[in-house]
Amino acid sequence: MASSAGLALCGQALVVRGGSRFLAISTATSVFPGHGKHPGFSNRDDGSLFTYDCSAAEKKVQENKGEDGQPVDQGSDTILASTFSKSGSYFALTDDSKRLILFRTKPWQCLSVRSVVRRCTALTFTTSEERVLVADKSGDVYSFSVLEPLGGGRLELGHLSMLLDVALSPDDRFVLTADRDEKIRVSWAAAPHCIESFCLGHTEFVSRILVVPGHPELLLSSSGDCTLRLWEYRSGRQLHCCDLASLQEPTEPQGHKRFAVSRIAFWVQESCVVLLCDCLPVVFVFQLSAYRRQLEFRQQLRFPHRVWDVAFEEERGLWVLQDCREVPLELWRPADGQWQPVPDSTVSQRLCSHLRGSWAMLEGSATVDDGFRGLYKATFDNVSSYLKRKEERLQQRERKRRQSPPPGAQGQNKKMQAGRMALGC
Repeated sequence: MASSAGLALCGQALVVRGGSRFLAISTATSVFPGHGKHPGFSNRDDGSLFTYDCSAAEKKVQENKGEDGQPVDQGSDTILASTFSKSGSYFALTDDSKRLILFRTKPWQCLSVRSVVRRCTALTFTTSEERVLVADKSGDVYSFSVLEPLGGGRLELGHLSMLLDVALSPDDRFVLTADRDEKIRVSWAAAPHCIESFCLGHTEFVSRILVVPGHPELLLSSSGDCTLRLWEYRSGRQLHCCDLASLQEPTEPQGHKRFAVSRIAFWVQESCVVLLCDCLPVVFVFQLSAYRRQLEFRQQLRFPHRVWDVAFEEERGLWVLQDCREVPLELWRPADGQWQPVPDSTVSQRLCSHLRGSWAMLEGSATVDDGFRGLYKATFDNVSSYLKRKEERLQQRERKRRQSPPPGAQGQNKKMQAGRMALGC
């Protein structure tokens, strides 16, 4: 759903996307070679960079018409979501031209370009890397084969409202889906019509979900209600809830009274959870205590520029993609109990150099609004207006009663006058 710049990282392969393009870079000291021939990508001569442009990818000729019979928007090829498979051998993305594009990463090669029914909001690979699941705006989840890259999609399950995220249990037994109507559903992958549980408690749309790596029974979720929640998802039991709004510093602008988390990332090495919010230049850092089943707030990282995305590299720390041409990519690590930016290294300098050379890809994301603003429930306070109108009617009725004589008074006056006239006669 979000169309701003984003990060995806697996092992030492890092992908930065913006608009219709993405760049694949290696964080290793010795860079990987790029191979393959496809009109949508190119490789630098030194083999250190793979780039791909969705606007040059194959487009299926089809006439899409709306309910009024007029052609609908065909899309701008902007990348909406992307992800690596668990081993990093595959990479997939979806764009707003309703396409699912699959890549092999060792070496980089485009395997297929397939059409999807609706614009997608999230996607994920199965642990076996045999299929990729795609969630769309109409509330459906389709699966596409990885082993048969030209095969069509198969409808797996559906919600009655827009889906915002999809995840799988590490053993591929359960499909977890998060929707706009505050629900997290846990379904059996083999029989998606069989629902294992619901994780209920959020009071706004569920923006992100993450099955905790290394703790296959635990789920993290975030929502437009400004909370981070920890679940035992098979039973639907909530274990812990953190109110993010209460963690804001007093100097925070009052305009951001509600916000949603656009990224949940987990660092296995330190059992660390970081949250990136859609309209705040901060990153929240939590410590997960799996034994106590609790989340402990540790630190709030502040940035002078807009932060587009964050991702953990297990060997190094937290990569932060930000709207800063001089330092578009910054590495953070904990030192003496506090998270701090790592001084410039050879790797970070090389990555930043590549991104500065492709800054046109990212700078368009600076003007992209967050994708969650239109998802909040609209509230109508018609009760107070009704009570106000009722009070006005009662006051008006009381004024009329005071101004007019009481019932029967006018008739009695006429009888008295008639009696006096009769006596006078």
